[in-house]
Amino acid sequence: GKDIRVIDTTRLTSLFDLAHLQEGRYLSRCPSGLDLVVEVLEIHAYTLELRLSYRMQDPVTGRPDPSAHVRVYRDARQAEATHCYVGRSWQDVLGLRPSPRVLFGHRLRMNSFLNKWLEYLKTQGHAGLVAWSSEAPDEEALSCA
Repeated sequence: GKDIRVIDTTRLTSLFDLAHLQEGRYLSRCPSGLDLVVEVLEIHAYTLELRLSYRMQDPVTGRPDPSAHVRVYRDARQAEATHCYVGRSWQDVLGLRPSPRVLFGHRLRMNSFLNKWLEYLKTQGHAGLVAWSSEAPDEEALSCA
């Protein structure tokens, strides 16, 4: 049966060309929505580690909010959210020693959040990325159609 802890990469690949990304930061801009930052954290033979976030920060922690860490299994064409930060870290939500059942339920909710977010990004018109540095002027970032 289908593993409900992971998602199909179709939504991700319809937004961004994952095959040609290198480690670094990328930006997707759309006039109808918020700028999206895609950070390629690590590239391995069969996996890709990403962080998706808006250009907004939690005023208390300084962390990107919301954000999702995503592990892409390139050979299996699947992805999973390994961490999500939406105003609170997982320790704040689950405690320091969650039971396996609680942790499993949380992983399902993270992937559900990721699926909905990717769908929302597509409806906002996000498609394509340009290399981006937080120090670079905004004019260097390209808008999407």
